[in-house]
This record gives sequence, C-alpha cells and structure tokens, in this order.
Amino acid sequence: MDDPTTPRSRKPRDRARTESDLFDAVERLLERDGVLAGLNLNEVAAEAKVNRGQIYQMYGSRQELLRATMTHRFTELAPQFPGHWDLPFIERRRRLMQAALTGKWMSFAALLALDGDDKLALFTEPDEQRAALQRDKAYGALPEEVDAEALNVLTAATVAGYVIFRDMVARDIGVPVAELDERITAAYEYLLERVTKND
Repeated sequence: MDDPTTPRSRKPRDRARTESDLFDAVERLLERDGVLAGLNLNEVAAEAKVNRGQIYQMYGSRQELLRATMTHRFTELAPQFPGHWDLPFIERRRRLMQAALTGKWMSFAALLALDGDDKLALFTEPDEQRAALQRDKAYGALPEEVDAEALNVLTAATVAGYVIFRDMVARDIGVPVAELDERITAAYEYLLERVTKND
C-alpha cells in the first residue's frame, strides 16, 4: 500500500494533450486580453500548466505556436463550410464573415501579421481563388467592370479589421459585442449586395 505522505510523480501528458492545452490557453488569453495586447509565452505556459521550455521544444517560437493554433482551429472549422469554391462571390464572402465571427483563426492571423510573420498567408489557395473569381465574372456573379481580385482583398481586409477591433469598438460606442456583430453583419451584407449587383 502506498504511503499517503509520499508525493506521487505527475503523469506526463502526451503531445496531443499538451498541444490541445496550449491551443486552448492561447485562445483564452487572446479572448481575455485582445489581439492588440500580443501574446506572452510565460502567460501561455502558466495558463496551459506546462513548462515554457516545452513550448520552445515543440514549436521553437511564439509565431510557430500561433501558426499551429490558427491552423488547428481553421481545420476544425473548415468542415462546416463544404464546397466553398463552388459558391458565387457573395456567398463566399458571407461565409468568411461567419467563419471569422464563430472561430478564432482570424484573430490568430491578425496577431501573426502584427508580429511581421513572413510565412503568414491569408489566401492559401490562390489558384482555386483565381479560378472562382474568373467564374464569378463569366457567370455574372460580379459585374464585368469590377476588379474582382481587388474586391476580394478589400472584403477580406474589412472582415479582418473588424475582428481585430470589435471589442474596442463595442466598448467605445457602448454596445455589447453580440449586438455589434449583428449590426456589422447587416451592414456588410448591404455592401455585398451592392458591389455584386449587375445593373
């Protein structure tokens, strides 16, 4: 029988469990402090109850941890949006806003951008995107005179910017974030309908 006064060694966590704990910790800290506050690895280690050295051993840097977290969260979200490239422009942009508001991956991307991460890519499937924009023009989903690529970038930047500043803006104008999300989504829809309208 074990001596109850003898401390038991803590069972080591496997890599998958440690990764999950780290991803959750990153998300909680960003939720608490916001994207603009940055991310401190000492706080991540404390929040995840791991040694900071483990983070460096597994990822090598803060940027790699953020990139892994973003990729993991985006992979979890992707099955909710099947057949993305087969949809017309307006539906793809609606999905982008929905995905940005329901997941945290856009916040991670924003933090990597603020870090100056040269490996970050917002448009990870350029060939599919280019082909979809060409179809949008060919089938009338976008007006012929519209610069489709520029409009694609502009709408993505609009969504990213809102995600970065939403908490601050909600506080500034004195409304709950959920209410602001609804209002911004409606305004975004208004803009989408007008820029995709063929007269």
